[in-house]
Amino acid sequence: MANRPTQLSTRVTGNGSAGLAGDREASRNEAGNPPESQGSDLIGRALAGIAAATGQPRAVGADGTLACPAVDRAFRWLMEQGRVAADMPGFLLGLVRQLTEAGFPLQRVYIGQRTLHPQIAAVGYLWNRGDEAVSVVTRDISVFASPTFINSPIRQLYEFGIKSIRRRLVGPEAKLDFPILEEMREQGATDYAIFALNFGALVRSSISITTDHPTGFTDSQLAAFEAILPLLAMVVEMLETRRLAGSLLEVYLGRDPGQRVLDGAIQRGEGVTIAAAIWYCDLRDFTKLSNKLPRDEVIALLNDYFDTVARPVHARGGEILKFVGDAILAIFPMHDDLDRDGKCKVALAAAEEALEGMRDLNELRASAGKRPLKIGIGLHAGSVTYGNIGVVSSDLARLDFTVIGPAVNLASRIGDLCRPLDEPLLASRAFASPCGSHLVPLGEYVLRGFDEPQQVFGLPR
Repeated sequence: MANRPTQLSTRVTGNGSAGLAGDREASRNEAGNPPESQGSDLIGRALAGIAAATGQPRAVGADGTLACPAVDRAFRWLMEQGRVAADMPGFLLGLVRQLTEAGFPLQRVYIGQRTLHPQIAAVGYLWNRGDEAVSVVTRDISVFASPTFINSPIRQLYEFGIKSIRRRLVGPEAKLDFPILEEMREQGATDYAIFALNFGALVRSSISITTDHPTGFTDSQLAAFEAILPLLAMVVEMLETRRLAGSLLEVYLGRDPGQRVLDGAIQRGEGVTIAAAIWYCDLRDFTKLSNKLPRDEVIALLNDYFDTVARPVHARGGEILKFVGDAILAIFPMHDDLDRDGKCKVALAAAEEALEGMRDLNELRASAGKRPLKIGIGLHAGSVTYGNIGVVSSDLARLDFTVIGPAVNLASRIGDLCRPLDEPLLASRAFASPCGSHLVPLGEYVLRGFDEPQQVFGLPR
């Protein structure tokens, strides 16, 4: 249950409700506006004044505020609610609702953002009239070499420093000098405008709007909209920074560890004990290969191997915690005892798919005259400590969010046994028990670091 905000003034005189009403009236300014709107009034007038001073007199109304009532309403929403939106889709939907409900004639809105990601170059958020939700569009790193981007108005903003572009799409003033404008007109649009959202020296974001109103946007509508761009840019940058932090933490730490770090699990030694299926895999003879092959070929080989092996783990909900040289450590967390059997079976399915993928990869390597790759997968189920370890001192902080404990060590040692037994996959008794006939006993073996021999299971021949 949410806590109520602390009430700083609880003075009640005579009739209680009348006393509280008096407090509220006393807190209003001379114009009758509540105090939270006074800051918005001042900032709105300042933005209108800046617009007028920079050659946009149509942005200013008779009373010195923004000339377009719909934009003024959206601006106040930005100040009071939009700036604390949880994410970009929710923010854009709220912004559009404020504008359209007050009569701003929007047909389509698109916010585009350059981003930092190994594969994704840009993220876009698209709303079309009638949509109940915002669509999220991602573009890979090849987009910047594509004709779509090269011949787009957005490139003019990002690469040539142009702050805004407006194009009438119908009538004698129509100018269709970008292919996307033809598409817009075919969809019934009559007017198009795109604006850079500057926040700092680089332009990383933009917003485009279109209308199908017969006469297009009015000059005062666009001037007022342009006047609130500094505030819009600030909110968009804040939301993108938040999304970017989560995205990069997921790339470098994994889905669950990244979210835990964002949620505040950042102290060294902070961790929890969880039950998990532990998945350990390494590439056999990698040292020999890396000593003989050119650097670029080694990197390409590792990437092919990691792609093949890690994808089934990720697709089945596993957490890939680290790549150590040619080894992969992953877990499939178990929520309770009832979840144990299911997670072991899921982890085994991921391992079998990885082995199938390696067979396909080796066929491709054979067709190119390259030697096949062999892997060994070690599987175990048990309790692990899940959290932060590392070094923290006055001038150094380097932490790793990972799993440690005897169960992790056992999975690793079982994986190491794959080579002498010439088996692609081995599992402990604790892991194999829920998997039934999918795994068969291969005997007991003494493993380094463990006093008692361990029973080991493998795939049926």
